[in-house]
Amino acid sequence: MTDPTVLHVGGASAYDVVIGNDLADRLPGLLGPDVERVALLFAGDLTEIAQPVLDALVAEYDVMALGLPDGEAAKSASVANDCWEALGEAGFTRSDAVVTFGGGATTDVGGFVAAPWLRGVRELPVPTTVLAMVDAAVGGKTGVNSGAGKNLIGSFHEPAGVLCDLSLLAGLPIDELRAGLGEVVKCGFIADPEILRLVEENPDAAQDPTSDVLRELVTRSIQVKIDVVVDDLRETGGRDGHPGREILNYGHTLAHAIEKASDYGVRHGEAVAIGCVYAAEVARRSGVLAPDVADRHARVFGLVGLPTGYDASPFDDLHETMKVDKKSRGTQLRFVVLSDLAAPQILAGPDDDILREAYASLGGAR
Repeated sequence: MTDPTVLHVGGASAYDVVIGNDLADRLPGLLGPDVERVALLFAGDLTEIAQPVLDALVAEYDVMALGLPDGEAAKSASVANDCWEALGEAGFTRSDAVVTFGGGATTDVGGFVAAPWLRGVRELPVPTTVLAMVDAAVGGKTGVNSGAGKNLIGSFHEPAGVLCDLSLLAGLPIDELRAGLGEVVKCGFIADPEILRLVEENPDAAQDPTSDVLRELVTRSIQVKIDVVVDDLRETGGRDGHPGREILNYGHTLAHAIEKASDYGVRHGEAVAIGCVYAAEVARRSGVLAPDVADRHARVFGLVGLPTGYDASPFDDLHETMKVDKKSRGTQLRFVVLSDLAAPQILAGPDDDILREAYASLGGAR
């Protein structure tokens, strides 16, 4: 069996991301010796596969297991409040920790529960999907949704470590695995074109949870995120004119609007794929991106079974939601776009006609 890969995240609150198979026994080492009790937050349908993690924790700590709703239903202020009440009733202190076990939604809300409790307690995610491994678990962004949109309520809270156990992907439905590849391919466009080559040459292996190709794709995508967040943890801007952490939101301006419009029926990674194709079209029509690079977006996302078009909502409805995107400044929309592969920049205030035309190119009504 291949030894685990350890990626180090530097900075004021440094931690390690461990990637490999059957890693539950590494949990105590990542949490540290001074933890006394652990709250294990897990999605309600993951009880069986969570058992090795629960066993590893019970052997070392007093454990309180808290089941959460499945999917985006977990990402609400009321669910977070229920968790805080449970921590309060149990008398959780700063010597205790939160461990999350689940997909992106569980990871997001679990981090958000840990962030303000006693102004921050130790938290460690064990992501169970590709999406959570390459996106939610690394970088310290936590949050919940509101009626106004996705992830508008949140905080930065870096984990004590991240445990990416690839063996957990074996039972993942193929649609969920593919959705995670939306964030993986995005990383290829914004920072690491080798990811695109791997997908183009091995599209079937990219969708095989046991393949070395998927392991490399996950590892490379996590490294992309580490490189970005170490320089710009709180999304205030990178160095030497680089847009910084905002580049991780490539495709997300439209993606979050689609998720909200579909009542989260469109998976996040699926929406990101559509959003990246849209951002490429906006850049092409703005004279920023060459046609061949724009066209490559739909081709690569399509190779792994992800959607590249959308027509379920009128543009005006999506536009209103995009206006409250976190990257917006006042009334001005700001998009992450590319001028070439691995060359992201901010496009501020694109013309509304261009936005409409780009949406129409996806199959939607202008």
